[in-house]
Amino acid sequence: MKTPSLFAASVVAAAGLALASWSVVADEPITPIRPVQEINLAQVALGKKLYFDPRLSKSGFISCNSCHNLSMGGTDNLQTSIGDHWHKGPINAPTVLNSSLNVAQFWDGRAKDLQAQAGGPIANPGEMGFSHTLAVGVLESIPEYVVEFKQVFGTDKITIDEVTQAIAEFEKTLKTPNARFDRWLLGEKDAITPYELAGYQLFKTSGCVACHNGEGVGGSSFQKMGVVKPYETHNPAVGRAAVTGKDADRFKFKVPTLRNVELTYPYFHDGAARTLSEAVEIMGRLQLGKELTPDENAKIVAFLKTLTGDQPQFLMPILPPSTDKTPPPKPFD
Repeated sequence: MKTPSLFAASVVAAAGLALASWSVVADEPITPIRPVQEINLAQVALGKKLYFDPRLSKSGFISCNSCHNLSMGGTDNLQTSIGDHWHKGPINAPTVLNSSLNVAQFWDGRAKDLQAQAGGPIANPGEMGFSHTLAVGVLESIPEYVVEFKQVFGTDKITIDEVTQAIAEFEKTLKTPNARFDRWLLGEKDAITPYELAGYQLFKTSGCVACHNGEGVGGSSFQKMGVVKPYETHNPAVGRAAVTGKDADRFKFKVPTLRNVELTYPYFHDGAARTLSEAVEIMGRLQLGKELTPDENAKIVAFLKTLTGDQPQFLMPILPPSTDKTPPPKPFD
């Protein structure tokens, strides 16, 4: 068995330290991010390689990290993502950071968990443009991957289930603890400023916490986009109705997490709000029926920026080389 990565080992160490201070959490609708627990370190190490490996795409150019860039808040900061053959994606890429806290994956919740989500982009012709069979074939042609899958899963045959399980296990580690607001919740009262605290009070009294609460400050429910007034967009996505087939679920989307929200622009499922101030203004008006003053808006934005936590940091994985038997990429086919 391979030695666990330094990143994975640090996750375990951080968990022990963080749990020691958990007895002083403030009684608030938002709760601090808990450390990563119950992970398989061998799967994490393998999953990290697969997350960054562009050979899981037809072009040999697109990886999970292309749309969920861990140097950019776990997203790509584009209105909609770029897929195979420069295909324009239909929807804004949500952040992968803290995604293990979500009630389901994708804006419409069509994937029940991270493992179900991980297989979607690989076989989507507008994203990675491959198939599960072809992706597995690439991995089977690389001896180092064959050995590592054998070590991790105890099987001589690689299947898409092992691939997505490893990616999901790595993604579970992508939590962002130690945000200044979390430190405030844990008793460090000077971790945020009075101005930021005033923004949090407005966030609560305005009703934002009805949907943006808990550990993820969102991600735990589906809500209609445009409660008080209709949301006008040219984006074709219909939300949860695409999954349930129920008209009552039209324009219901998974409430996005507000963790690290200053990094995950542009906002909403259609990426229409370019700035955090614009997103706060629209949410107040359409979801709460509240016309926020510029000062109120600025205070709420200041609070939201206190939700940025420690970003995942680790050595980039060195991917095993292709062999003569590895199918060549087809970026221009």
